[in-house]
Amino acid sequence: MKIEIKDLTVDYTEKNSRFTALENVSFGVNEGEFVSIVGSSGCGKSTLLSVLEGIYKAASGSVNIDGKPISGTGTDRGVVFQHYSLFPWMTTRSNIAFGIRQVRRDISRKQRLALADEYLKKVGLEGYGSKYPSQLSGGMQQRAAIARALAMDTDILLMDEPFSVLDPKNRTDLQDLLLKLWEGEEKNGKKKTVVFVTHDIDEAILLSDRIVVMASHPGTVAEVLPVPFDRGHRRTDSRDERSYRSFRDKIMKVFWGNVYNGIGGQEVVI
Repeated sequence: MKIEIKDLTVDYTEKNSRFTALENVSFGVNEGEFVSIVGSSGCGKSTLLSVLEGIYKAASGSVNIDGKPISGTGTDRGVVFQHYSLFPWMTTRSNIAFGIRQVRRDISRKQRLALADEYLKKVGLEGYGSKYPSQLSGGMQQRAAIARALAMDTDILLMDEPFSVLDPKNRTDLQDLLLKLWEGEEKNGKKKTVVFVTHDIDEAILLSDRIVVMASHPGTVAEVLPVPFDRGHRRTDSRDERSYRSFRDKIMKVFWGNVYNGIGGQEVVI
């Protein structure tokens, strides 16, 4: 198991009041697995990702990577944020080269820039390396952010709603691109391990091996569901099938049931 989360609780203190963001969260992510986390706003999805990044610390419980506790940020984890997080004063090529430099101090600047160009080509941004982020569209900026994370060649990718602000076409294109790059980025038969936060149920089904459905107030795991469909046919062939609709409805029932339970215990029927 690449990532193991056991009985994780995260607390905040605000205005002398204690707030529990996550409580007794437990699940694991296997090496090379793509796991999505879904749930309503405020259920602690981004907090959980911040714990995996090494930014937040647990009040109790444990989070291990390769059997070792997380003690802070590390070069084994690449992050793609909802907002593109590119340095505005750097060119697109330099943004990617900067990420590479954090994990590859052993190669020259010339080699880093060449590697940056290689990944720009992979995400369809060949010829845009000299552009600044302000000169790129939102979809292009997110392509650059994905290129940076992949070029860093970390074992783990942590992605926090990376496509949520994009228009439907760019979102679809980048979903397909992410899967293509994730499946093609194997080294010695080894895929990267991905933890992907999203509000979009269909996106989670499209991308994932398993889906973790979060309940809220406080955030905890309601259910972990394996996706039972062949990934290559999920976008076009499956969505009109009864089995797809049934699986999607199952996720929605858990999702909405926990939203209602969190605000008054009402039942929801789907």
